[in-house]
Amino acid sequence: QVQLVESGGGLVQPGGSLRLSCAASGFTLNRYIIGWFRQAPGKEREGVACITNSGSSTYYADSVKGRFTITRDNAKNTVYLQMNSLKAEDTAVYYCAADLRAPLPEIRASDFGFWGQGTQVTVSS
Repeated sequence: QVQLVESGGGLVQPGGSLRLSCAASGFTLNRYIIGWFRQAPGKEREGVACITNSGSSTYYADSVKGRFTITRDNAKNTVYLQMNSLKAEDTAVYYCAADLRAPLPEIRASDFGFWGQGTQVTVSS
């Protein structure tokens, strides 16, 4: 079965850290641009970070620059999102998505064709 599966979400206090994983099954990720997105209740889906297929270039939304880091391990068929210094406003469902030709550096949900099911991140004391 071809799918992307996110994991690593949970409840964390403000200032804390989480690492999200996006694992591919049924296909290999190394040809794909991977993006992380998030959607809070009542808000549009927002692009958070993106990484090229080789991992040589990364892009971030201004709201997470300096706090979040996207990496990939093509040997493990997995992409990661390390989230540090988390804030209440980072609370959302986080999704990873894949595409062969997403134009960069913009991180737009409409440019990605294949999505995971999402994982909840809640930042609260």
